[in-house]
Amino acid sequence: MIPTAKTSPWQHPAALAGLGALLLWGGWAPWPTAWLVPLLFIGWVPYLLMERQFTLAGARKGRVFASTYLFLVLWNALTTWWVSYAELTAGIAAVVLNALLMCLPLMAFRQTKKRLGNRWGYLSLPIYWIAFEQLHLHWDITWPWLTLGNGFAAAPQWVQWYEYTGFLGGSVWVWAVNLLFFSWVVSKELKVKSEELKLLVDSSRQAVGFEFLTFNSKLLTSLLVIVLPIGLSYLIGATYQEKGPTAEVVVVQPNLDPYVEKFEGGAKFVPYDEQLTRLLSLSEQKLTPQTRLVIWPETALEEAYWENTIESNPKIRRIREWLTRHPGVALLTGITTIGSYPNKEAASESARFRDDLGYYDIFNTGAYFAAPTAPIAFYHKSRLVPGVEKVPPILASIVSHIDLGGTVGSVGSQAERTVYAAPANAPALRVAPVICYESIYGDFLAEYARNGATLLALFTNDAWWHDSPGYRQLLSYGRLRCIETRRDLARSANTGFTGFINQKGEITQREPAWIPTASRATVHLNDEVTFYARFGELIGRGAQLLAVLLLGFAIATGFSRKISQG
Repeated sequence: MIPTAKTSPWQHPAALAGLGALLLWGGWAPWPTAWLVPLLFIGWVPYLLMERQFTLAGARKGRVFASTYLFLVLWNALTTWWVSYAELTAGIAAVVLNALLMCLPLMAFRQTKKRLGNRWGYLSLPIYWIAFEQLHLHWDITWPWLTLGNGFAAAPQWVQWYEYTGFLGGSVWVWAVNLLFFSWVVSKELKVKSEELKLLVDSSRQAVGFEFLTFNSKLLTSLLVIVLPIGLSYLIGATYQEKGPTAEVVVVQPNLDPYVEKFEGGAKFVPYDEQLTRLLSLSEQKLTPQTRLVIWPETALEEAYWENTIESNPKIRRIREWLTRHPGVALLTGITTIGSYPNKEAASESARFRDDLGYYDIFNTGAYFAAPTAPIAFYHKSRLVPGVEKVPPILASIVSHIDLGGTVGSVGSQAERTVYAAPANAPALRVAPVICYESIYGDFLAEYARNGATLLALFTNDAWWHDSPGYRQLLSYGRLRCIETRRDLARSANTGFTGFINQKGEITQREPAWIPTASRATVHLNDEVTFYARFGELIGRGAQLLAVLLLGFAIATGFSRKISQG
């Protein structure tokens, strides 16, 4: 519909932008709930109506872009505003810049529709968007928090089929239903004029019934595309049984405020020796003779331990003495470590240099003690938080003064997924160390399953984001990763939510946030590899290939028309 003076206020572009943002927010509500998730199925309809209005009115590119950006920035602000808890400037930057990047697939859709027509245009939209989501999983400024398939984290019972498609399958689902609903809404706008309506009223009842069914076939199709995948998911969930042998695991939540207690210099700093005492004491409270693994949270040990001399550290010796008193127990802990390089040629791209230290990297690390005397196995966090742990060279000077929690500037990382070797008394226990932000990435955790992991061990420090939707959403994302890999997840948070999630994405234990506590559970150790874990992001890679072909075809068609008209 072309906007006119009589256009309803709800059809104004700004109103449609705000409505779309509110509907998409349903997948990332402050307290994740399945009741709001269905809003994802109509969240893109206001944008599609707005874009159609602009096309019919022949609106200028600047106006189209401004309204599109308004919609995206409102969606980002409503769902990820909590990033500003750590630092206001960084929170604003995350919202503003991510919304700007999201404009790229929508502008590509506009150009494709202009050159190739509506049919190809609307077909290209989900392709461009999912290609962008795939890109957003892998480049330096990765921020896939709002990947559409993640919106079902509050309703894992609806997406048990993620073991085949991964979370990008959810993105396809969202787009398919939105486009069908949009088609139905447009068909209502274009329904018969008043003269034809009068003819229908005067027709026989049978004829009217036929017209009614024909008119609403698109609505019925939309509803079926919602109901059928949900039904399939419930069927898969009802027949799935937890797989693998079992092991008893303890996860610990020391509850140290990172702003005032956790780190040296804080107003109420808890000495590091006392922090270690708290960790050991909480672990003791839940240990039994059957316990095979204890997990401590991200940076539980925070004094920048040099890896080549770590065994001489008094706290490491204290941990080994504790493990000696508890034979058969392995320990996985978050720790900050430093690795050195003999010269510039051997140093990594992220290495730092000091005259007294030479070339070195700081790592956000997982340290695994398989036994009291076993060498420590290190895992260096690989998916780094952009702007905090990883700074692209072009942005280094901009973010060097920003504090998002932890070390600012690029820290070291590793390319491969380390799976810790099983302890002698639990041969099936092969642990995948997952550090905080890494749990957003389905393809990333799938690599652990391919490498033989039987348990996902997530250790995090959710308290950076205070009591906000952020850490609740991160907990829910873990449920999707369990479905995709069919692995149990043991979760240790400095504070936030500590507990366990089973292979169907069900939270089986969850300790409350903001108190020192620990939790114990028996987990299953599955070694079977799901279709998704085996083959990875087929949907994302396929969408990228199609996006390149479509965009190339659209550009070539545009040039061809210009030549023929010139």
